[in-house]
Amino acid sequence: MKKHVMLCCAALAMTMGLTAQERPRRSGLEDVNKVRDLTLDSLNKANTARPVAGSSRKGNNPVLFLVGNSTMRTGTLGNGNNGQWGWGYYAGEYFDQDRITVENHALGGTSSRTFYNRLWPDVLKGVQKGDWVIIELGHNDNGPYDEGRARASIPGTGKDSLNVTIKETGVKETVYTFGEYMRRFINDVRSKGAYPILMSLTPRNSWDSEGVLTRKKTNFTPWIKEVCAEEYVPFINLEEITARKYEQFGPEKVNYMFYGDRIHTSEFGARINARSAAEGIAACPGLELKKYLKPLVTPTVPGLKRQPGKPVVFFTGDSTVKNSDSDEDGMWGLGSVAACAFDTTKVTLYNHARAGRSSRTFLDEGRWDEVYNSLQPGDYVFIQFGHNDMGPINTGKARAVINGIADSSHVYLMEATRKYKVVYTFGWYLRKFVQDVREKGATPILVSFTPRNEWPNGKIERRPDSAALWTKQVAEQTGCLFVDLHNLTADYLDKKGQKKAASYYKNDHTHLSKKGAELNAKLLAKGLKAAGVDLTK
Repeated sequence: MKKHVMLCCAALAMTMGLTAQERPRRSGLEDVNKVRDLTLDSLNKANTARPVAGSSRKGNNPVLFLVGNSTMRTGTLGNGNNGQWGWGYYAGEYFDQDRITVENHALGGTSSRTFYNRLWPDVLKGVQKGDWVIIELGHNDNGPYDEGRARASIPGTGKDSLNVTIKETGVKETVYTFGEYMRRFINDVRSKGAYPILMSLTPRNSWDSEGVLTRKKTNFTPWIKEVCAEEYVPFINLEEITARKYEQFGPEKVNYMFYGDRIHTSEFGARINARSAAEGIAACPGLELKKYLKPLVTPTVPGLKRQPGKPVVFFTGDSTVKNSDSDEDGMWGLGSVAACAFDTTKVTLYNHARAGRSSRTFLDEGRWDEVYNSLQPGDYVFIQFGHNDMGPINTGKARAVINGIADSSHVYLMEATRKYKVVYTFGWYLRKFVQDVREKGATPILVSFTPRNEWPNGKIERRPDSAALWTKQVAEQTGCLFVDLHNLTADYLDKKGQKKAASYYKNDHTHLSKKGAELNAKLLAKGLKAAGVDLTK
């Protein structure tokens, strides 16, 4: 390392007599991410959204300060308006806020050097005895030392330094090694009587030919571990914890953990990293910070009782799958009466649908994760959405998705919450559900939504160009089992006629009577038999 820096200094001395155009460009590590985060270029605007250090403190409670870059807090305002989220936004969900508060002071585009020089002094002002500071930096410690963004630190952990003059401003600066900046953070935190923790970088969406996630090609993890060992500071390998999860998911699923590029996370990826950080804290021997964590619980469907040799058949969907399901003369969902078509001595039926939900809100509210976490090999999952997936996306009930099955999305500002949300197409949500079920060794079955009790031209209304079609198209795309309940029910009711069909609905043109729910459950079974699904046994 010293040889490297001596060569840099020697090259600097040899070029003193050259013009600026003749001098070779002096750079640190190569920017392997090829992502230009402009947050530092709008630092004044960014600072309007960053917290005043220590302002969240409750009485004498400690504060957990988060120091990092765009993987911890992305975007100029850090509010997801670019579709990207940093894991620091969700970190507080894992701590008991009545005992400790979490402040995210990270900023996109910062390296160990630029954060220490430009942001750290203000953060340090709020640090008090007994506080904690998590530091996760390194993604941006690359590029030129003395021009452009001028944010590179010298590779390694040595005591070497390099005097530079920033080309654009003429400002003189001494550049230190990455390890030296880490030591300075550590010493500053300890000088306040607080406790530092170093974390490795977050993983990128990069894979080798064997389907293994490639770890950061540079040596930041070893450098961080080395400094932690020297300074007796807890080290948490955030990259490894998340990378192992990603490898279980596989490349296709991991794609939606990122947004816009291969380094910045979507809400999904940010939540994964936040959970990994909490797990790393919980598993770190002797780390007192863990006592402030909430219990790390994996959400599952409530009350499920498995019996040996009996697969579970899960129902997911909206009010046509699960409604109030109590009054004989009330509204019912087909999943609640499915025992009229399935032999419950051979399978366990579990209806996890919820009235009013779209594919998007079923996912956003965590209901899908409860199913996903409960799945075991051999289970089955019926996936039936559509009635609530059309309409306003960010106003009113704000539950709709983008029409169609394309792999596309858009960032919307939600009217009610004033928060930004990435919304995907109907097909995107269904493909995610199918993929998640298969990942667990279970069988997904896509079901088109039920027809409405509307009779244009004397025939029950069909929607051949909306959710029923999109469900079928996703089934064809993914090779997923498909039951066209939309047309099976419509065919049956057409034969009954409009007057008799009314008894299958309750209160309006969409919701089902118990008779209608039982009809749909039986027609679902009929569709399964026609498809030759092994569940029919």
